Amino acid sequence: MKAFLLSLLLVPALVLAQAPVIEISGANFRPLPLAAPAPVVQDGADKKTAQTFDTAFTYDLAASGIFQVLDRAGFTADAKEGMTAGSINFSRWADVGAESLVKVSLAQDGGALRGELRLFSVATGHEDLKVAKDAPANEPRQLAHALADALYRHFTREASPFLSRITYVRKAGANRDVFVADWDGMNAQALTKGGTHILPTLSPSGQVAFTSYRKNRPDIYVQTPGSEAKPLVTDGQMATGVAYSPDGKRIAYALAEGESAQIYIAAADGSGAKAITDTPYGLNTSPTWSPDGKRIAFVSNRGGSPQVYVMGADGSGVKRLTFQGNYNQTPDWSPRGDLIAFTARDERNAFDLFTVNVDTGKVTRLTQDQGNNEEPTFSPNGRLIMFSSNRIGGAHLFVMTSDGNNQLPLPMEKGNWLTPDWGSAPAAK
Repeated sequence: MKAFLLSLLLVPALVLAQAPVIEISGANFRPLPLAAPAPVVQDGADKKTAQTFDTAFTYDLAASGIFQVLDRAGFTADAKEGMTAGSINFSRWADVGAESLVKVSLAQDGGALRGELRLFSVATGHEDLKVAKDAPANEPRQLAHALADALYRHFTREASPFLSRITYVRKAGANRDVFVADWDGMNAQALTKGGTHILPTLSPSGQVAFTSYRKNRPDIYVQTPGSEAKPLVTDGQMATGVAYSPDGKRIAYALAEGESAQIYIAAADGSGAKAITDTPYGLNTSPTWSPDGKRIAFVSNRGGSPQVYVMGADGSGVKRLTFQGNYNQTPDWSPRGDLIAFTARDERNAFDLFTVNVDTGKVTRLTQDQGNNEEPTFSPNGRLIMFSSNRIGGAHLFVMTSDGNNQLPLPMEKGNWLTPDWGSAPAAK
């Protein structure tokens, strides 16, 4: 149903090859002041549907990091203002500081909900973008993500993360269960029910691999939503932490035997496994692939404390990447290739997030003095990082830009949500 009815009507593929309207990176970047009034409800659509759409749409825009979504309380324009340039008083929008104005109308025809988005330059009154999309009438959030994606693509010429999927673990009592959800944590679907299941990872094809104690020891299983879990790696004393290669054809994982744990590489179905580290009495864990699939970052205590290392995907050329602190873990390699995000424990035993530049070794701090922050995972376009934090109680999922700005909680109910994984590619919808 996710693929049903969604259609991009007015953003041709060639647009993506054009120069971006907003350069996201660089010293001159600043979020674009954007006015996004509540959607206009037209034929057949109801207010509840419009409210659900609006909540998801405005969250996407606010979390993107490229927009400064203006507070509607300050709007002075006529609430009944129309959707076309000729009916809009742009001076009212300029007065509240808007540089761009995005208007959305919603209409329902039978089982389909249609949204039309129009983007205007407030300074010129020019209509810069017009997009229409359809979604099932009972999926207003799906329509919201699709229209937000179209807007994001217009400004950046990149795919947004709004159509991607995530997986995470919910801790409830003694149980640890795996869920798959939309990028904002909503529309969640449980893969497991009861028991201990941890460290889920999304494959490019949408499968989820995770470590499960269903046989009273950690083995790795793989599961597609709606199907039964299948054993993937059941060797050794402890198999944990699968990472899929960017093309989805290989997996890397850690396998413990005796007093050591080594990184293994295998085909995606678990066959042909081969160890690519060999450190007797050493622990090598938490592999993550470079976006070209040629290198792997991982955690090793071979130097005396857990640190982030990089090596070739065949185990050659091992190089230590982090030197600050004595407990660095859970690396995640950016799809853009330049950064690896990781968790570090400081002298106060607090966990915070950092990135390290793969080429220069420069470390950048992303979180500080906001509880414990762990398990970073990059969005498929590398612009955002999701993580788990206890700053508002329990363990909640947050998202921020890759430089640590604009930290927002996902719009999920409070609970204990752990170890998010954003997968390696946008899900096809």
